[in-house]
Amino acid sequence: MTPFTYARADAPDAAVRLGEGGARFLGGGTNLIDLMRERVEAPGALVDVSGLSQAIEETAEGSLLIGAGVRNTALAEHGLVRTRYPLVTRAIVAGASAQIRNMATVGGNLMQRTRCTYFYDVEGSRCNKRSPGEGCDARGGFNRIHAILGASEACVATHPSDLCVALAALDAVVHVEGAGGARTIPFGNFHLLPGETPDRETALEPGELIKAVELPPLPIAAHSRYRKVRDRASYAFALISVAAALRVEGGKVAEVRLALGGVAHRPWRAHAAEAALVGAPASEASFLAAADAELVGAVPLRDNAFKIELARRTIAAVLSDLSEAGA
Repeated sequence: MTPFTYARADAPDAAVRLGEGGARFLGGGTNLIDLMRERVEAPGALVDVSGLSQAIEETAEGSLLIGAGVRNTALAEHGLVRTRYPLVTRAIVAGASAQIRNMATVGGNLMQRTRCTYFYDVEGSRCNKRSPGEGCDARGGFNRIHAILGASEACVATHPSDLCVALAALDAVVHVEGAGGARTIPFGNFHLLPGETPDRETALEPGELIKAVELPPLPIAAHSRYRKVRDRASYAFALISVAAALRVEGGKVAEVRLALGGVAHRPWRAHAAEAALVGAPASEASFLAAADAELVGAVPLRDNAFKIELARRTIAAVLSDLSEAGA
């Protein structure tokens, strides 16, 4: 076992001070501890922040401010989340077992790392995300679960979170604090595409701590769905997932939010599909055409070309459900 030090922070500024020098922040530990056990990561210091920022509060502007230490179960069961942002509840419930939801935190969910088999295979596989410059064995290996959008020669891994797909659709805002003070990061800018540096996964600066996630007041979010397609019904990672919200007026799409999971290195906001839908008839044909507009740039690997048609059909199915429900 690799030795490490442990400290428990009693306030965000104390956590930032303790985190100087490369320490890792520990929330529920449902991903980081696994990475340490598998020797993918070996931090020399852990700063426990699980007791910080555990409130869910409505702001004067009508946003919902969710502390980074809020457990996933508490978020999914919160009354305002269930009524105003039902796709968030659905995404969390689809994401893991009850035991994991009871431990996992919102901040930790944002910091999840890929479940790519080659990333976890420390002894037998090359991985640029784990060891920059080493190579990517997933590109020529078994790549059924890997990316079809936004990938690079350096990395084809996908982001594993379900919650983050819902947050991407909602234009959430991430509140962080570091040595340079507090700042906010739009959710669409928080997770990075791999490019040539797949080891850098977020826009966080070294030592910055996630304090909260803010959901803006979006009336459309009350009419939302999250659907996850996976190999088995019990707690598997997504092959494809869709987070969507829809408002229809006079038979035409007046407003839409759409994000995809299981397709890219980060939760994928479907801007091209959204642009194609606004003003279009709320019909299956329009939904399929919008999906095609988003997926035109998809680049499948040897084993995952099926994801293109699966994403196309799932997008259309979710939007059709919302339309038929009177969105």
